[in-house]
Amino acid sequence: MAIETLVGTTLAGYTVRGKVGEGGTSTVFRADHPKHGTVALKVLREKLQHDKTAVQRFLREAQFGARVEHPNIVRTLDYGQSENERYYLAIEWASGEILDKYADKNGPLPSRDVAAILSQICSAVQAAHDEGIVHRDLKPENVMYDPATKQVKLLDFGIAADTDAAPDQRLTRAGFFVGTLMYVAPEALSGELVGPAADQYSLATIAYYLLSGCLPYTGKSPRELFSQLLTQPPVALNKAKPGLVFPAGLEAVIMKALSKVPVDRYPSVKAFADALTEAASAPAVASGSSTAIAGDGGKDKGGLFGKVKGLFGRG
Repeated sequence: MAIETLVGTTLAGYTVRGKVGEGGTSTVFRADHPKHGTVALKVLREKLQHDKTAVQRFLREAQFGARVEHPNIVRTLDYGQSENERYYLAIEWASGEILDKYADKNGPLPSRDVAAILSQICSAVQAAHDEGIVHRDLKPENVMYDPATKQVKLLDFGIAADTDAAPDQRLTRAGFFVGTLMYVAPEALSGELVGPAADQYSLATIAYYLLSGCLPYTGKSPRELFSQLLTQPPVALNKAKPGLVFPAGLEAVIMKALSKVPVDRYPSVKAFADALTEAASAPAVASGSSTAIAGDGGKDKGGLFGKVKGLFGRG
C-alpha cells in the first residue's frame, strides 16, 4: 500500500489520521490507538521494505528508543511489522513545535532560555550515553519544544550507534560519515565510529545557533564546510554576528565544547550542561549581552542562511 493511501486506514491497530512529515527512509503520521491514544506513527518507505540495512536501522531505532527511558525522550510505545508487511514504529505524541522552527521565529534566544533548553537535551543524551548509545544526529530539527511548558523532547534515534557493537554489527560503512554536516563533529568526518564527545560537539553547535542565529562555520557549500571543519577553528561566539555580545564565561563554555580534539571538550554532556547553566546565570556585564537581546536580532530568516541550510542533510 502506497504511503499516500495510508491516511484513513488502519495499520497494526493504529488508525492513521494524517501525515505529519517525511524523511529519506520513512514517513510520520498522526494516528490513534485504543490503548496508546494519539501517537506519532513512523512507517518505513515501501521501497525499502526489502532493504536489509534500512530495515535493520529502522528496527534498531525502535530498540534504542525502548532501551532509554527518560522524561526528555519521546517514549517508544510499539514497533513491528503489520499484517500487510509494513514496518512501523509508534512513539509518544509530543506537543509543541520543532525547535528549529521555534528558533527561526524567536531567535536569537536569551542565554538563560538556551541553557534551560540545552540542560534538558543534555540530560536526555546523557541517559543514552549511560546506556552505551551515541545519538549521532543531534540538531534542532530532532528536538520538540513546547513553549507553554518549556519542555523538551528528543526525537529520532534513527542513526544512533551502540558503542559496544562489534565491527560486523555496524550499519555504516567505514569511510562514510552519518549525521548532518552543519552539526557533526570533525572526528565523525573520517567515517569511524564516534564516541559521546561527538554528541557534545553537536549540542554545543545547537547552543551556538540558538544564541546567535548563526553556525560556528561559515561554509556555503558542503565541500567548503567539510574543509573548514577539518582545517579551521570555529568562529568565536562573540564574532558570530555584529551587535551580539556575550559574557566571556558563556563564550568560553561554548568554545570549549566545540574543540576540534574530543579530549579537549568537557568530560561528559552533563558537565557541559552544568557549565553552560552556570555561565548563563552570571549577571550580564553589558546591555548588549545575549540576555538583553530581544526580537530577531537581525537574523536573515529568508536569506542565504535559510537557502544554504537545506543543502546539508544526513550523510
